[in-house]
Amino acid sequence: MNALKKLFGGNTRQFGMIFALVALVVFFQIFTEGRTLTPGNVINLFNGNSYILILAIGMVLVIIAGHIDLSVGSVAAFVGIAVALAIRDWNLPWYAAVLFGLLLGALIGAWQGYWTAYVGIPAFIVTLAGMLLFRGFNQFVGKSNTIPVPADFQYLGSGYLPEIGPSTGFNNLTVLLGLLAVAFVITGELRARRTAKALGAEVPETWVMITKLVLINGAILYATYLFATGRTGTSFPIPGLILAVLVLIYGFISAKTVVGRHIYAVGGNRHAAELSGVQSKKVNFLVMMNMSILAGLAGMIFVGRSTASGPFDGVGWELDAIAAVFIGGAAVTGGVGTVIGSIVGGLVMAVLNNGLQLLGVGADLTQIIKGLVLLAAVAFDVYNKTQGKKSIIGLLMKNFGGSGNNVPTKPDETTSTKEVISKEA
Repeated sequence: MNALKKLFGGNTRQFGMIFALVALVVFFQIFTEGRTLTPGNVINLFNGNSYILILAIGMVLVIIAGHIDLSVGSVAAFVGIAVALAIRDWNLPWYAAVLFGLLLGALIGAWQGYWTAYVGIPAFIVTLAGMLLFRGFNQFVGKSNTIPVPADFQYLGSGYLPEIGPSTGFNNLTVLLGLLAVAFVITGELRARRTAKALGAEVPETWVMITKLVLINGAILYATYLFATGRTGTSFPIPGLILAVLVLIYGFISAKTVVGRHIYAVGGNRHAAELSGVQSKKVNFLVMMNMSILAGLAGMIFVGRSTASGPFDGVGWELDAIAAVFIGGAAVTGGVGTVIGSIVGGLVMAVLNNGLQLLGVGADLTQIIKGLVLLAAVAFDVYNKTQGKKSIIGLLMKNFGGSGNNVPTKPDETTSTKEVISKEA
């Protein structure tokens, strides 16, 4: 047990969802007779859930700031139908259509952010109205029809890294991507170790660092093997590549920038944050606008995968995104959560869905199980708080930015909001 505590940063509870994800994969791998960890199934799992994981990235920032967004599914559907019509009627090239969709998402987010941040209407009410409003716009603009998109736009949601270089039996670009990920993890761990030494902080023993790197990089290399050995014409999916870039960007923003610190501070204690100089209205406006931009991107990826935009796109997406965030360790009261944790929570739900489908479990029982998993995850988080413990995922990949537990959520905790902000500034 002491070895585990050293390996996982002193508190194995922080990695509860990681263990749950691994346990789910092992369970379904055994009971589906090896069908879970096949290249084709893993590729389909990422392709089929990438848009929900993208929504989870934006939703975790909204929830950290102390809000919730119920409109993301409707916003995604409206942006998707608007982009499909723009391509068809205005003959926009795919890249111009993507920019148009992102701009439309930003305008929608600015609309909702204004009512939330500057008028003071709770985000729950604003986005509930938005859910109805933009669902209606989707059906009005598209006249409840299905609008197809051309093949070049479909690549955004269903494309794969191309084949380049000599024939090796693997997709060379996927292998290169995996090796870059390994190098990134090693570099980050070594940099964190050097920083800790320079600051005079406690440095983990060498065997702890090596074991951690072996486990993480082993998982990366195995995933690389699965993606690189899929059927001919497949490899690491383009939606997965977009997701990976977003994780890097938002992980850095949330953990290493003043803006990220301000989001945590506002969600932890808005009044204390304002007394420390944080512009809470600006923070709330930005997180709401950012959520709608990512919702627009998710909608376009889904349209590309499904080859057309329709009136029923996006139904229930907000619930899946919210579930991923809370399962990943975010607190219902705000101020706590990580981008990585939300991705892990989303993968738990994705693996659960996929495994139950492979086992032939009906949709009714699948919904029941998902509901129980969500309830158990939130109950576990609430229990930890009453016991004075941290949330489920807080120390995950500290060198990458698991900062959700570094910002106090109550004014009487060890570090004040003002100290946190001034330190980062």
